[in-house]
Amino acid sequence: MVRMSAEERRESVVRAAVAEFARGGYHGTSTEAIARRVGVSQPYLFRLFPGKQAIFLAAVDACLEKIMRTFEEATDGVPPEGVVKAMGLAYEDLIARDKETLLMLMQMCVAVASAEAAGDAEFGRPIRAGWERLTDRVRLALGGDPEQTARFMAHGMLINSLVSLGFPPEHRVWDGLPPSRRG
Repeated sequence: MVRMSAEERRESVVRAAVAEFARGGYHGTSTEAIARRVGVSQPYLFRLFPGKQAIFLAAVDACLEKIMRTFEEATDGVPPEGVVKAMGLAYEDLIARDKETLLMLMQMCVAVASAEAAGDAEFGRPIRAGWERLTDRVRLALGGDPEQTARFMAHGMLINSLVSLGFPPEHRVWDGLPPSRRG
């Protein structure tokens, strides 16, 4: 049996954390469940990460990085007038085949709002920084246009919400969106 390096084990913990947090949220997911999914002990888990929050932040970062890579791959060699469509279709494909990414995005928002409602303003700081990086990458891909960036990001969050809520593509809440943008 080949032993994993600490970095490989860390990556497997992050993958497991995305799966667990996507389904259970920050407060509903135990580090024990993550450790069990990876096949390690909790003490070993805490040798890789200092605590649950660090694991959650690594999961959020992995999710945001996946989206940024998706956008970069989709727009490679695409002329400027095709960038919005290329990124939009690539994102729709991503969330259609990878529900954990979609759910992790939604859990990320809930976790920040919950922490701040409880008086913890620091919890959301690195998550907002990650969202800023994503928004900046989109803005760069769109030629620096802030209005087009805002429309693109807002459109994506609308799709996230409708898909997360389970609205079928033919439901009237999708009216006004092109058929290819219907979950």
